[in-house]
Amino acid sequence: MKTQAQLPPGPPPLPLLGNLLQIRTGELLASLQKFREEYGPVFTVHFGSRPVVMLCGYNAIKEALVDQKHAFSGRGKMPINDYVMKGYGITASNGERWKQMRRFTLTTLRNFGVGKRSIEERIQEEAQFLLEEFQKTGEKPFDPTFFLSCAVSNIICSVVFGNRFEFSDQRFLSLLRNINGIIRYMASAWNLVLYNFPQLFRHIPGPHQRILKHISELKTFVRERVEESKESLDPQSPRHFIDCFLIKMQQDMMTPDTEFHMENLVASTVNLFFAGTETVSTTLRYGFLILLKYPEIQAKVQNEIDQVMGHQYPSVNDRARMPYTEAVIHEIQRFGDIIPTGLPHTTTEDVQFQNYLIPKGTDVFPLLTSSLKDPEHFPNPEVFLPERFLDNQGNVKKNPALLPFSAGRRICPGEGLARTEIFLFVTTILQKFTLTTSVSQEELDLSPEISSSGHLPRSYKIRAVPRTRNVPSSIPS
Repeated sequence: MKTQAQLPPGPPPLPLLGNLLQIRTGELLASLQKFREEYGPVFTVHFGSRPVVMLCGYNAIKEALVDQKHAFSGRGKMPINDYVMKGYGITASNGERWKQMRRFTLTTLRNFGVGKRSIEERIQEEAQFLLEEFQKTGEKPFDPTFFLSCAVSNIICSVVFGNRFEFSDQRFLSLLRNINGIIRYMASAWNLVLYNFPQLFRHIPGPHQRILKHISELKTFVRERVEESKESLDPQSPRHFIDCFLIKMQQDMMTPDTEFHMENLVASTVNLFFAGTETVSTTLRYGFLILLKYPEIQAKVQNEIDQVMGHQYPSVNDRARMPYTEAVIHEIQRFGDIIPTGLPHTTTEDVQFQNYLIPKGTDVFPLLTSSLKDPEHFPNPEVFLPERFLDNQGNVKKNPALLPFSAGRRICPGEGLARTEIFLFVTTILQKFTLTTSVSQEELDLSPEISSSGHLPRSYKIRAVPRTRNVPSSIPS
């Protein structure tokens, strides 16, 4: 058994409470930044009696998640997920279960068009439904939150469930509200408290009880769709992710200890539905708020859209010829910083890291915000500056510290899909509309409404003013 003296330094913990009293629950990131200033880029914080190692800055995160990716590839404790999903699915699983679920999911997503022309066509089609909803507002102010959530969610729904939902479908809207409620809880101080003391789940009232209800409703919805798929399943012609999983369950029916069973199917589907909805829609919501704040940047993107796309619908092939738009999207992802703490990792073995020895089973948080806001890689990180991603010739300049999807073996499996969605939704909307607001630019606040393990933008309303030119007439073949 390794001693705690081999862990990185950190603030002295109190019995049972650890460092909880030294962490301002409403200002988690500010508290961790103070610890970093005192103890350096790698330090230990005690959540209750449990030590957790924090990694700050691109260099420390890369050294752990990339250079020693196997040792840091475990998934750390996620109390809500652990309590409801029981360690099943993709996001919170470990070991052989995680390897099988991830491998199967990536293969199935590719088979249903992710990374191919077919998924691009689905996104293009969904973007037109989104345009229709914007058009219906008649240039009146509206909150874009649920429109964006519907559009983004329908992409993953088409892969997982085999169909999209109407924006007015009340069951669908209820599910999206469940997701919104879960993400707001995960970004709140309550999540930190229950991370410290997961045993409190069953014994005290609080917002977490509503979250358990939200997740339960998501699981119920998925189970209903699974039962519907069972009744019409054709093993020779799978229609979506659920069908493929059901077929694999039939094939492995006689295999002892198979991971392909109902619990993993439901949990994996919920993981995909949740992840495929919230991260991209939140990024878009932050992005449109930023473009309201900086209309001159919005105008430059529209100018590039006009020059490159003209009257044609946006296509992924256009990205290579639109460096400024790409730079703006990169900067939106960096500045929005929507998952600042990243998801917890855990060490799968005793690992020598820098001058420390971190025992097997130690939770590790790669603080992605410290890479996205790393002044060594992004000078003046609090300034929104797309030009930081352009070289002297105006071409896109890559920056390795841009890690919105994390890195290493636990990198988000939907990264490619998310990047495609963000590009096509942004360009489709800005090709057709100019986004304005009745609020002055000075009053638009880009600081997050909630800043903890998640960043959520403040509520705002936009007016979608139709542009008089470059309205596409047909999707290119």
